[in-house]
Amino acid sequence: MSTPRPPRRRVAAAAAPAAPPDPMGWIGPEIKSLRKAKGLSLQALAQACGKSIGFLSQVERGISQATISDLHAIAQALGVQINWFFPPGDAAPSDGGTVVRKAQRRQLPFASGIADFLLSPNLDGPLELLWSVMEPGADSGEAYRHAGDEAGVVIRGRLELWVGTQFFALAEGDSFSFASTLPHRYRNPGDTRTELVWVVTPPSY
Repeated sequence: MSTPRPPRRRVAAAAAPAAPPDPMGWIGPEIKSLRKAKGLSLQALAQACGKSIGFLSQVERGISQATISDLHAIAQALGVQINWFFPPGDAAPSDGGTVVRKAQRRQLPFASGIADFLLSPNLDGPLELLWSVMEPGADSGEAYRHAGDEAGVVIRGRLELWVGTQFFALAEGDSFSFASTLPHRYRNPGDTRTELVWVVTPPSY
C-alpha cells in the first residue's frame, strides 16, 4: 500500500516591484491637452514637428519620454516655449518674487540623464536662468535652434558643445555664448556629473 503524498503547497508568486514614478509624468497629458486645445490631430502635430505619430502617441501616454530636442520641436509646433512644461513649484518664490530658494526650484528632468532647474522666479522678464545637471553620458539629442541668445559657464565636470559647424570641448570654469538661432546640442562625455548655469534671453528655452 503506497504512502499518500502530502498536498502540495501553493507558493504565492512574488509581487512585481512597483515601477518608479515617471519624473516627467505630467508632460504627456500637458502635450495632449494643449494639442486638443489648438484643434490639432496627432497626424497634424507629427507633420509640424517632424516626429512620428506613434512616437507622439507614446509620449502623450507616458510610454516614451522626449529628449530636450524632441520637446523643443513639439513645443514649437504647439506655439509655446519649452519652459511651458516646467511644473508649478511647491511654494511661491519668496521676497516678493525676487528670490527662488533651493528647495523651491522647478525641475524639468529628462530620461537622457539631464535635469534642468529653473532659477528665475518667473519668465516675465528679459532673461531666463537655468541650472543644468547632466549625468555621465547624458546628451541633449539632435541639434535644435530657437529664438534668442544664450550663454553659460561649466561649474563642474566636462561638456561637449556643438554650435553650427563648430565643436568645443569645455572643462570646469569654461564659459560660452552663442546665438540660439544656430543649431546646437551638447553632451557630458565624462564619467562624473556635469553641472552648468545657462542664461537665455529672451526666455525661449
